Amino acid sequence: MDRIKKQSAEKVFSDLGSHQIMILGDVMLDEYMWGNVSRISPEAPVPVVEIFEETTKLGGAGNVALNISALEDIPILVGVIGDDLGGEKLKTELARKKIHVEGIISDRTRKTTTKTRIIAQQQQVVRADKEDTEEISQNTQALILDYVRKKINGLKGIIISDYGKGVITSNLLTEVISLAKQKNIIIGVDPKETHFMNYKKVTVITPNHHEASFVAGKRIKDEKSLEEVGWRLLKDLETESLLITRGREGMSLFEKDNSITHFPTKAKKVFDVTGAGDTVISTFVSALASGATFKEASFLSNHAAGIAVGELGAAQVTKEQLYQEVKGFVE
Repeated sequence: MDRIKKQSAEKVFSDLGSHQIMILGDVMLDEYMWGNVSRISPEAPVPVVEIFEETTKLGGAGNVALNISALEDIPILVGVIGDDLGGEKLKTELARKKIHVEGIISDRTRKTTTKTRIIAQQQQVVRADKEDTEEISQNTQALILDYVRKKINGLKGIIISDYGKGVITSNLLTEVISLAKQKNIIIGVDPKETHFMNYKKVTVITPNHHEASFVAGKRIKDEKSLEEVGWRLLKDLETESLLITRGREGMSLFEKDNSITHFPTKAKKVFDVTGAGDTVISTFVSALASGATFKEASFLSNHAAGIAVGELGAAQVTKEQLYQEVKGFVE
């Protein structure tokens, strides 16, 4: 599918920006230290980086929230941080981006997930991570559920952004999916392999081809193996749709009505695939919330991803950028 009907596109874009979308998952802080190298350390055979600038960005579920905001919908971010400097920096960055922090729970027993990258002459020299990956406590899960219940009636969709850092537990997933199903709320999942079979009966799940292959126990190497993996996962998960992202091969959508639709890649250039999955799930759920079909949501997500990978770093695609990109593909 490489075209969208004019009436459908107009309806989706006119409705984008009027919905509350909850993002539940692993919130991260991305730190960047920019510098130059002019010498090697006398202490060890490593470069000495002279830092001239430090910047911070939202990562993980925070980047999904930025994508939702860029599409002009309202992100309701829910996650866990530590009672530490990283947590303070993260809340400051959220406030700067005008994303509410009332759904961010501070847990003094945990570290704020922080990835620090040192970059010299535009090349990453090293990355240092601070994180806790054990599951959050029962008390913290209860606080999250209380907040979800408080917000549930105003939501159009929920995105589960699972990076395997401990926030998304089996019990929490079960409760949140049940609540959303009762209220007929869209549930989109950007999955982690280790939790894959817990994402049952959601609206859409968007694994890349490596994740799908790993979970199905079969490598995707051609169209036949792709279909075997896709239909198996759709059946096992009892989900309404499954969108497998395939890099340069584009995307493939499997739906419970037994239809499969392929979307050729729209990337004109690829600088960085960082955060592309965040763009896909955000665009898909926002499009569904605005009345798109699964095929139309996939079409829009494919174009959004094509824009995102053409930028350096985790990029967010705005509603206007997406509109300008797809208007040449309207029939």
